[in-house]
Amino acid sequence: MDRPLRILHAVVNMNRGGAETLIMNLYRNMDRKLIQFDFLTSKPGEFDEEIEKLGGKVHRIPYMTDVGHLQYQKELRAFFQKNCYSVVHAHMDKMSGFVLHAAKKYGVPIRIAHSHNTSSEGGFAARLYKELAGLFIERSVTHRFACSSEASRWLFKKTSHQALVIKNGVEAHLFKYSEWTRESIRKDLGLKPNHFVLGHIGRFQKQKNHAFLVKLLKDLIQVDPRFHLLLVGDGDLRQATEQLFTEAGVRENVTFLGVRSNVNELLQAMDVFVFPSFHEGLPVTLVEAQSTGIPCLISNRISTEVDLGMNLVSFLSIETTEEWIDQLIHIHQMERVRNSDLDQIKKQGYDIRDTAEQTATIYLQLGGTG
Repeated sequence: MDRPLRILHAVVNMNRGGAETLIMNLYRNMDRKLIQFDFLTSKPGEFDEEIEKLGGKVHRIPYMTDVGHLQYQKELRAFFQKNCYSVVHAHMDKMSGFVLHAAKKYGVPIRIAHSHNTSSEGGFAARLYKELAGLFIERSVTHRFACSSEASRWLFKKTSHQALVIKNGVEAHLFKYSEWTRESIRKDLGLKPNHFVLGHIGRFQKQKNHAFLVKLLKDLIQVDPRFHLLLVGDGDLRQATEQLFTEAGVRENVTFLGVRSNVNELLQAMDVFVFPSFHEGLPVTLVEAQSTGIPCLISNRISTEVDLGMNLVSFLSIETTEEWIDQLIHIHQMERVRNSDLDQIKKQGYDIRDTAEQTATIYLQLGGTG
């Protein structure tokens, strides 16, 4: 093959979200002499510079929320009229419908919809609009991918049995637990030796349910003031969330770290990973957390497929903090040797090198070169 097969990934932006992290993990582990990734985005992203260094192109068109429905459709059509791709891989859940519809209109032969979630975000009008977009998926898609069975059933409904589950692989070796790393990072963050550290990684948006963490920390502090919470990520609700912690009187027990590139090290500084989302597909961060050997207390609304059989995950109700407090106190009091079982990560199919090899084979077959 003279030139690599170029795959166009459609996303809103390439920031450090779960789907975007998976795409970059795949990209870094692809044979880029055979396959290159390009991106159709609407907003600048933190991975843009790395993408270009790896040989990819970042195309940008204005998003629907900035220019309105009609102009967004016009921009999509203009893009596919001007740019020729044989494979488009859309990661925008129901909004993928509009992208794939335009791609079909201008003759893109392979059109992949990839489900990364189990519910839509936004108010009534936003969700209604996304439902409309979703109607175009079945009319336009040629191949269906999903991060979990539940994510597949949500986006594809009656055709979910046709979807291929692509596991959210991680670079597991980067997350191998190290006591030296743990102590170094905790020192850098100003954590005290007696701090019992809860950690959460996720965008500040309604889906992630940060308000639950406010109540949880407030209740925990009444039991033991040594509990401390690390929050990694950014988003529209960050400022409002900081205010909630202040109003609850526990702001001093929280460290907001923003978007960080050393998640593998930060996870090692934590004692428990907490994840009370209202809904998820299959979070990459939970695979990463289990790779570091950290206990994970997570919402029972998340797919059980995320439990990798390492006796680290507990599914708890987000209706009350009571179960969470009991579990956290129990973990705090028990003596536990922490280690990383990377063999189990690989056995369960979450080593990114295996995921990348599987995905590359699919791409080359679909692109007519396999």
